[in-house]
Amino acid sequence: MAKEITLLSNNDSSINTNESSIFFIGNATLLIRYAGLTILTDPTFIHMHEKVHLGYGLKSKRLTDPAIDIKELPRIDIILLSHFHGDHFDQVAEKQLDKSLLIVTTSHASKELNKRGFTNTQILDKWDSISFVKGEVKLKVTATPGRHGPLPISILLPNVMGSILDFQSPNNKLSRLYITGDTLVYNQIKEIAKRFNDVDIALLHLGGTRILGILVTMDAKQGIKMFNIINPKVAIPIHYNDYDVFKSPLDDFRNEMVKAGLDKRVSYLTHGESYNFNLY
Repeated sequence: MAKEITLLSNNDSSINTNESSIFFIGNATLLIRYAGLTILTDPTFIHMHEKVHLGYGLKSKRLTDPAIDIKELPRIDIILLSHFHGDHFDQVAEKQLDKSLLIVTTSHASKELNKRGFTNTQILDKWDSISFVKGEVKLKVTATPGRHGPLPISILLPNVMGSILDFQSPNNKLSRLYITGDTLVYNQIKEIAKRFNDVDIALLHLGGTRILGILVTMDAKQGIKMFNIINPKVAIPIHYNDYDVFKSPLDDFRNEMVKAGLDKRVSYLTHGESYNFNLY
């Protein structure tokens, strides 16, 4: 039986409990709001020209600024961390986030976070689920397969998870989001589509990241393959153009989707923009 955690309700009357939105801060960092529940994903808040560590002595320079600074964040209920890499959990997040925040992540990331003083991690292995209840809203998070590069290179990189987010509203309407995480398309991705065949919104980690010339995140062609496998109602590309290790610009993906006649099912967000989806 999946674990269930009850989250404390916020008495702040300024919170819009009818809001359902995805606010793009930059890279893979999002604020996902659903009826008073607030999720922060893969927090990175360094600024343009600053660098993060990728391991093995490698660094990456940021080419953009985040839409907001970390001190401007609202109250966060859950952090969803796909894996532990500097462009997904950076030195600003490490220093300035509340160490008691609830973080749902991989076992590798949990160990790294614990070393840095974060005390409230929930580990999800592949296909494991955890549920959260806040007021009348329920969220179920299921960890999905991800592979950060081709074999055997992926063995040297952090374990990564994708996530299915199932939001249940008071009238039992289900909204389903899929966040790919830093993965390439490989055989196990097809299993996601078999188990979750009605995805409303897919958030695609693109960028075509190359480390020492090797592709370790989806480029445009991989992105369209992912789209066709998952078949979401809407796709939102993220994780593009933000770091110098990204070698496949967003326009590559846009052009591929136009050629495939699928461009009307994509919503493109720039930093600071939101995508609103229906609650009821």
